[in-house]
Amino acid sequence: MPQITLPQGTVHYQDTGEGEPLLLLHGYLMGGGLWEPLVDRLAPGLRCVVPDLPFGCHSEALAPDADLSLPGVARLVADLIEGLGLRRVTLIGNDLGTAVAQLVAADHPEHIGRLVLTSGESFDNCPAPVFRPLVPAARVPGLLPLAFQSLRLRAPRGLPFAYGPLTRRALPHDLIDTWIRAYFADRGVRRDCAKVTRGLGPVVLTDAAERLAAFGAPALVAFAREDRIFPFRYGVRLAATLPDARLESIPESRTWIMRDQPELLAGLIREFIATAPLGTAPGGGFPL
Repeated sequence: MPQITLPQGTVHYQDTGEGEPLLLLHGYLMGGGLWEPLVDRLAPGLRCVVPDLPFGCHSEALAPDADLSLPGVARLVADLIEGLGLRRVTLIGNDLGTAVAQLVAADHPEHIGRLVLTSGESFDNCPAPVFRPLVPAARVPGLLPLAFQSLRLRAPRGLPFAYGPLTRRALPHDLIDTWIRAYFADRGVRRDCAKVTRGLGPVVLTDAAERLAAFGAPALVAFAREDRIFPFRYGVRLAATLPDARLESIPESRTWIMRDQPELLAGLIREFIATAPLGTAPGGGFPL
């Protein structure tokens, strides 16, 4: 897997296909492999870059002093875009990656040509109510790993406070096995996850929404109609906040749209790219 050294540490990423660049951001306690069904459908003709974000399943810990607040992770993504030369990137987020994508758009818009926000955190729904107990747990040394111990077993993963509500399909246990192994294999990875978790809260995204109102690039908001964790009404609010946004309701899907409805989502993204001109950065251009 390719890697790049940023000020925050080393980030591993997948780089598939050729053409206009897309950057896909995954969610909490997950890895970039989650996007595979969508990448398989987009990579012909498009370059899909999928980083492993420091959300607890990355293969290498970042620097101990790395800022892993949500704005800090957004800065990391902006540094990654710049480091890889992904000019005029189409940024795509899901789950907590949707929160990060909003912050990149709000605070580093010069790096983005288009924005795609799928079901994930927004406004005051950060984290979602079912996961809010993780925030105080992350402040107690050793408690977060204890909370995740049950995920070593496959049966508990389908429960409401785990991965179960994220998809209508069978859980990809082989993939989840790799995520949980990565979490428990490295103390630094667990430290990174705890730092991210402690920084979750509604204020950051509520404040960012005001800055999103000035975002100049086109956006696609695709939220799942049946999502139990990130209700569709939040997608409606996001689309109303962004100046140039189109809203899509995804049927027969929950949060993991890239797995429940990969063909539909790929088609929407391809159509969006084909019909939405690349946005312009503040000042009228993009960095060379």
